[in-house]
Amino acid sequence: MDETEKRILEIIDSKREEIIGFARDIYDHAELGYKEFETAAKFEKVLRDHGLRYEKGLAVTGVKGYLNEEKKDHFSLALIGELDALRIPTHAHANPDTEAAHCCGHHAQMAGIMGALLALCDDSVAKSMDGQVIFFAVPSEEYGEIEFKNQLKAEGKIVYGGGKSELIRIGAFDDVDMSIVHHTQENDEVTVGSGTNTGFVSQVVRYLGREAHAASAPEKGINALNAASIGLTALAYQRETFRDEDSVRVHPIITKGGNLVNVIPNEVVIETLIRAKNVEAMEDAYFKTTRAFKAGADALGAGYVIETMPGYLPTLGSEANPSMYEAALLASPDWAVKKADPRSHSGGSTDVGDVEHIQPVLTFNTGGARGGAHTNTYEIYDEELAYVVTAKIFALTAYKLLKDGAAAAKKVKDGYKPKFTKEEYIAFMDSKMVREEKEIQRT
Repeated sequence: MDETEKRILEIIDSKREEIIGFARDIYDHAELGYKEFETAAKFEKVLRDHGLRYEKGLAVTGVKGYLNEEKKDHFSLALIGELDALRIPTHAHANPDTEAAHCCGHHAQMAGIMGALLALCDDSVAKSMDGQVIFFAVPSEEYGEIEFKNQLKAEGKIVYGGGKSELIRIGAFDDVDMSIVHHTQENDEVTVGSGTNTGFVSQVVRYLGREAHAASAPEKGINALNAASIGLTALAYQRETFRDEDSVRVHPIITKGGNLVNVIPNEVVIETLIRAKNVEAMEDAYFKTTRAFKAGADALGAGYVIETMPGYLPTLGSEANPSMYEAALLASPDWAVKKADPRSHSGGSTDVGDVEHIQPVLTFNTGGARGGAHTNTYEIYDEELAYVVTAKIFALTAYKLLKDGAAAAKKVKDGYKPKFTKEEYIAFMDSKMVREEKEIQRT
């Protein structure tokens, strides 16, 4: 351990209560995607208090703070924290004003980059790094509230539902050479590196029927709910055509099933995500899902409006980065540190995959959580591991990557082969914005 690493650890240890207090504040005041105005403002205050130039309002609520701007041409490294939470109103720490709760640990990411900022802004530490550090608070990682996001799109405020996707589109990653991301995990360990996750597209399907009295004149109506039921059944029969190794998941919900029990439903709305482990399987599942939903309408002569929006790309598994692994060992001497198997797979999705397709991303996870992610039983039981150790790993990794002429960072970048250019990525995403309509057929 060199003197700068000791200094980083000393600063973060001395600021332990401040870091935990910041995390608790965000935990108790959770906000939903593209609505994280108060959370963003709290992070802005930290940046102002430390004299950093920052930009705000990126993709509605995103914030970027800059350290060592004069060294940005050497290398530019982003430390990423996600602002948003989930709508889980029954959680013990749910925000009563928003019904949101941090049941996925994004508040721990924010605490981590805030704590890293406290250490890296120290004059001696900042001077030891041969590159720029960007403290990047990003919006809307959770892909929910699709109708709300469609409204933002109609208002011209966004184009994509995912925050990082939108930030890529507007050029907010153009000055970033590489990013570091984090997530909590439900154990008492630290993991460096990552496996794969599924990508997805989202669909909103509106079946259009004709109202009639459900008891005395059902023959005069066209039952949109029955059309939806046939579409869902047709989708179910597609499942055996999906390859196991592609990890396809299609999981629709009905958000509107009719207006009154004695009226033939004239509109039924289905929302679904269509997930898969790779882009080719996503395309196949999208085609089959759309075909099944259309079949439900055609069977009864109903109309439909099917709106598809791009979601996230699959994440790309990566080996543990040596600098990050060394940082994790220094930061967490009391916890086990493991290397992730890049072949392991999770059925969940994250917009980190979108960034991974255009530039290198290093990933680590810290434990300290339990109870089940995305549930009302989720809780942080070890604040030291979830918040303080996270800050240490962020800060130590940034230093290790950027010291000595940013040699370690440049090695990662030189060895990275992008899947898409930014322009190719935008073209792919735009190709998934599809609106298909058909009028009621039966007379």
